[in-house]
Parts: sequence; C-alpha cells; structure tokens
Amino acid sequence: MKHLLLLIGLVFVLAGCAGKEFYEPEDTIGNYDNNKASLNGDIITMNKDGATLDNGEIITKRGVSKFKIPEEYNFLNISNDIVISSNYKDKVLVDKKEILVNGVVIAASLKENKLALLFSDNSIQLYDMETEKILLKEYFQHSYVNDTRIANPYFMNNIILFPTLDGKIVVVSEANNQVIKNIIVDADGQFNNIIFLDVINDTLVAATANKLISVGDGILNLKDYNIRDIITKNNNIFIATIDGQIIKTDISLNIMDRRKYKYAKFYALAYGTSLYALESQGYLINISNDFKSDKIYDFSFDNEQKVIALGDTIYYDDESIILK
Repeated sequence: MKHLLLLIGLVFVLAGCAGKEFYEPEDTIGNYDNNKASLNGDIITMNKDGATLDNGEIITKRGVSKFKIPEEYNFLNISNDIVISSNYKDKVLVDKKEILVNGVVIAASLKENKLALLFSDNSIQLYDMETEKILLKEYFQHSYVNDTRIANPYFMNNIILFPTLDGKIVVVSEANNQVIKNIIVDADGQFNNIIFLDVINDTLVAATANKLISVGDGILNLKDYNIRDIITKNNNIFIATIDGQIIKTDISLNIMDRRKYKYAKFYALAYGTSLYALESQGYLINISNDFKSDKIYDFSFDNEQKVIALGDTIYYDDESIILK
C-alpha cells in the first residue's frame, strides 16, 4: 500500500511538470552580447529608479555610480544629483546628511529643501531640510501585503504626487503643504501599491500591478492590466503583461500596437533605439518600432537573481548590457 501511494504521488508530480508551459520561440538569431560590462558587486535591493550593490555602489538611470552609500543603507532615489537612501529602520541619508525619521522609509524624492517621504506603514511626510521641521504628515490605510516594486514621490510643477501602498496618489500643494485631493488608482487589488509613477507632457501616468491610469486636462483614463513591467518612452507607454503580451499605448491609454508571446514570462522592459523585453527562459526580444516584426536573441541570465532595466541598459547577475 505504501509503494502504491508513492507511485500515485509520483504520477501526480510528473503530470504537474508535464502541464507546465514555457515560452519557446521557433528560432533565435544567436546571443546578444552588445556592450557587456561587469559590475563590481551583486544587486541586493532595487526599485523602479535604481538599485544597491553589495559593495555599496548604486545603479541609477545615469548608470553605475562610484558614489558609495554606507553598508546599512539602501538606494531609494536620486534627485538633482543628490542620492537618497534608507536604512529601512529609522533613518534616511540625503547625500551625506543623516536624518532621524523614526520610521521605515521606503520611497523618497527631494526638491530644493523639501523632502517627500513614504513610510512602510503607508504614511506620507513632507520634511523641510533647512528648518528640520515636518511640514505635513498624513496616515492612510495600512497595507500588509505589497508588491516589491514601489514608486517614489514626484514633484510636478507646484504639486507633489505621493504614491501610497493602498492604491492612491495623494496630491499635495507645494504652496501650503496641504493635501488637495486623492486620486484612486486601484481600490480593490490585493497587491495594490503604486508600482509606477511618471509625468508625460503634464499627463500623470500611474499603475498598480492590476490597473493603469492617466490623468491629463481633467480627463481620467483607466485600464485593467495584469502588469509585469511598464515603461514610458517618446510619449508612449509600453506594458508587459502576465499573459505574455507587449502593449504599446498613447498617453490616453489608447492601444496603438500589441504583440503576444505565448507562455512568456517577462522580467523587464528596456528601450534602446527600439523596445526590448527580457523573458524568463533566457531570451531577449527586440520589437521593431512599428511593432510589425521582432528579433529574438539568446540571453543567458540567472532568473533567481535580481534583474533591473533602466533606460537602455539591463543589469543582471553581476553584469550589465547596453541595448542598441
């Protein structure tokens, strides 16, 4: 009886493995080895705006910086050449100035003397670097389960956009440091923290893992997508979805083009002279600007390690590669 149960269990395991589907292109055009370079360390933490290496160096949209942050700190953002990092306990480091904030800061941005902070308890704070005073502090519904991708606050003209962990954008007046309104992006999802926040030609574009919105000229557009990654380029939005689609929209979220890759699991989107999508089985897909054709390269990387794409560069394992 014992052997029978083991045999039945083995049959179920094998059946489960056989049922798994993976992306397999019909053909590839070889390895993609353009401008590969080695990093001086491995990626230990990352967000949408950059990453921290285990040697203290940081990766930003400008590339790998030789500027090092202390061992206990992790990169959050770079604002006007000033690096902001957090010890994920009770302090933030703005350039070389350490600030005690008595909470876990997970996102931050800086404009002149104003430091915008998002905490792990889903509170926001506006802090004056010169007077060392708190200008604003607001608490929102606590979120216990979050997508690890967390967007940083954004200074836009005379307002400050605070992304929250419960699917909102909190709009704060920079003139009087008061909340003007809340923009609800996703009120229902389990993982509904804001993972992406950008402004294109005065149009706000924001996303959770399940929703995408754009707000411009008083018009709000909303679409449902299960998002793996999202980037903006040349007034367009590019979305990689969980079901293997790559979608191109305008800033009003009107679909302009799309391509479908059966069973594909995308890790990251990047943009050289055209769009690239990194796929989990070791493929790099380059889609033409008119979305009518693609090139598929072999691209070996350890999908158990952290991968981040910033601009035209993919950082993976302990290497980076610039895309054509």
